[in-house]
Amino acid sequence: MQTITNAAAADNAAYFAAVACAERRALHSYFDQHVIQDAELGYLAIDEGDYGALSTTMIDQIVYTAHGGMLDEY
Repeated sequence: MQTITNAAAADNAAYFAAVACAERRALHSYFDQHVIQDAELGYLAIDEGDYGALSTTMIDQIVYTAHGGMLDEY
């Protein structure tokens, strides 16, 4: 078990956990996976396909994007 000793380390761990989640989900999705930073919830991985057109507020919160890995060319 990992013990996180300060807020900066916890924030860093949360960011990399959300990035890892977005990367895994992107491999099996047609849509881009975004990591957004929310003041109350921390870092979240979201699927662009779940939200349709993203609001300007949500776009401003994006800190990382993993591009969808599935192609519709077959």
